[in-house]
Amino acid sequence: MRELTFGYSPCPNDTFAFHALAHGLVDAPFRVRSVLLDIEELNRRAHDGEFHLTKLSVGAFAGVGDRYRLLRSGAALGKGVGPLVVTRTPTPFAEAVRGRIAIPGRETTAFKLLRLAAPALGEIVELRYDRILRAVAAGEVDAGLIIHESRFTYTDHGLVKAIDLGDWWERETGLPVPLAGICARADLDEATRAAAERAIRASVQYAFDRPEASRAYVRAHAQEMSDAVCDAHIALYVNAFSLDVGEEGLRAIARLA
Repeated sequence: MRELTFGYSPCPNDTFAFHALAHGLVDAPFRVRSVLLDIEELNRRAHDGEFHLTKLSVGAFAGVGDRYRLLRSGAALGKGVGPLVVTRTPTPFAEAVRGRIAIPGRETTAFKLLRLAAPALGEIVELRYDRILRAVAAGEVDAGLIIHESRFTYTDHGLVKAIDLGDWWERETGLPVPLAGICARADLDEATRAAAERAIRASVQYAFDRPEASRAYVRAHAQEMSDAVCDAHIALYVNAFSLDVGEEGLRAIARLA
């Protein structure tokens, strides 16, 4: 049986959604070799077409459109799921982004949204997403652009929200926030891409039907997160759009990308 490499993140939403496919629990005419990496690292590696299947930020689509094709299943979209800008003290958004601001990567959807909402930015400091809260709290940067589980934990660091860029996007467009999608390498034949889409959809449905089945896999890759944060993370980012991006989701992706 053919093996396909599948790159996705170690975040709870991905390990929850793709656990069944990674462990051969759903039918597929191939087996997958999972490679778990930070989303910005996946974005970077997509430029070389490293993985057959990969999660990618919608903000990265334009740069790799010749190498990858979006699948309708496995996407991360929704309402109330957008990135936040946080600071140490209450600060107007326009002022917060004029200083040093930490971002989780230049190809992330979060950074694309930030540039749309605030075209004039100060000094950009790229950090891995899970280091940004500490950098803001320590005064190493003036503000931080946060994603993933950080939206649930920033107050634990004594930080405050300057803006929710998801709310901003929804007000501007009336569309859900298109964070990321699963893409297949363009050199895969159409039958393989279709099979991958079906297998990923089946994996997401398996996760919805048996939410406890992936618990150990999720916890193994989220050791620094509490169960409550893991559960909130999954509930927010894995939804109906993860089964099928749908026409509304495709419009949101096209609008942003």
